[in-house]
Amino acid sequence: MACWLYESLLMFAVAFIADYLFSTLTQTRNAMDNRHQQQAFLFLVFGIYFVWFWQRGQTLAMKTWDIRVVDNAGQAISRKRAMLRYVLSWVWLLPPMALGYFAGLQGTQNVILILGWIVLWALLAKLHPNQQFWHDAWSGTQLISWRAPKKPKP
Repeated sequence: MACWLYESLLMFAVAFIADYLFSTLTQTRNAMDNRHQQQAFLFLVFGIYFVWFWQRGQTLAMKTWDIRVVDNAGQAISRKRAMLRYVLSWVWLLPPMALGYFAGLQGTQNVILILGWIVLWALLAKLHPNQQFWHDAWSGTQLISWRAPKKPKP
């Protein structure tokens, strides 16, 4: 979870820059203008970020915490598998967001619902035979501890 928190800090910076770029290019003056296009743009930018790093094995946060994403055979994942993992990873957020939207929840109620779902979804990993997250199981990937080999000194 510490890696996830660190990743969210990095994603804040990515989202800030991408959002600034989108707002500048579309000349958006009001936060509610082009909202759905902006969300789709951020979804795409996040997808590019994660797919690009995952097919190389690690995001920046994963490097810090010595975590690597591989397929079930222990090999680097393909771009297609990384895209599948990205789409399936939205199960962490989309169900409570959709439920909150359709139930008409506001503010604090929505935050409580989302945080409760994240905790529940994390605990459901304990039910998996290998105790991995379900989006990893469904996409055929797994997280492993991995430290880069030391380079010999010249």
